[in-house]
Amino acid sequence: MRGGPVRHGSLLLCVSAFAVLLVLAALLTSCASEINEDELILATTTSLNDSGLLDDLAPIFESETGVSVKIISVGTGAALRMGAEGDADVLLTHAPDAERALVENGDVSSRTLVAYNDFVIVGPPDDPAGIAGMRDVAAALRQIAVHGASGAAGAAAFASRGDDSGTHKKEIALWDAAGLAPSFETDDWYEEVGQGMSATLTVANQRGAYTLTDRGTYLALSTDIAELVPLVEGDARLLNFYSVMEVDSGKGRINSEAAAAFRDFLLRGDIQAMIGDYLRAEYGRSLFIPAGGETESAVAERARAE
Repeated sequence: MRGGPVRHGSLLLCVSAFAVLLVLAALLTSCASEINEDELILATTTSLNDSGLLDDLAPIFESETGVSVKIISVGTGAALRMGAEGDADVLLTHAPDAERALVENGDVSSRTLVAYNDFVIVGPPDDPAGIAGMRDVAAALRQIAVHGASGAAGAAAFASRGDDSGTHKKEIALWDAAGLAPSFETDDWYEEVGQGMSATLTVANQRGAYTLTDRGTYLALSTDIAELVPLVEGDARLLNFYSVMEVDSGKGRINSEAAAAFRDFLLRGDIQAMIGDYLRAEYGRSLFIPAGGETESAVAERARAE
């Protein structure tokens, strides 16, 4: 008789353990089902989004796959953080050093070059700092800084995105190459806009300031910013690389299948051709140069040879 209660207790424990396993299995199944296989979350840059290219490409992908593309347009820094935190399925950004850090940390499972264009320094046609035609971007920035700091009437001004975007990261790197670190707090000629490329170009246009922009956004908005003209271009340090990255599936509810499909879509021959042809007829040159699967070093070497 004394053994009976023990056997009964053991049975209760087994039943309880089995119930817990069932609950855990249900929870795991529920989590897996939360992946929305019909939606792809794409975190990308404001500059790329402002160009309008994705408005042409996304509907094609949606039609072919039945997967809707939810585009979240933010600065590259914010887009990369979304990837690191598992808040996006795929990234399309333009900050190579920061992107490599995500690869090394295991936040993304792949990183592949898709296309490139270049950055240019644009500014007012009267060009108070006298930088027009300079090929050394660091020397041009030093000249802007000297003229701006002079405090003379009509002194140069520079509008910075100041938003941790890929363009802002590039700007900081170029100031560093020039041996300078202008500050919004101490340099009156250096202005923080804190917004995307379109807004920064608008501010520079209104205030007669210089700024750094990717060529694609500048060309796409050129009719609205008539008081800005390209002044410094052609330096290999101004190359602007766009890469696609698949967020690692271990981040949680990541639609890895759709992310891989989108990567393959961007690298496909006909889509690469579309990228190269985008608005070429309107502006007389490509906004983006296709470079699917190439290396940045090979592109840079080719650019230097030209």
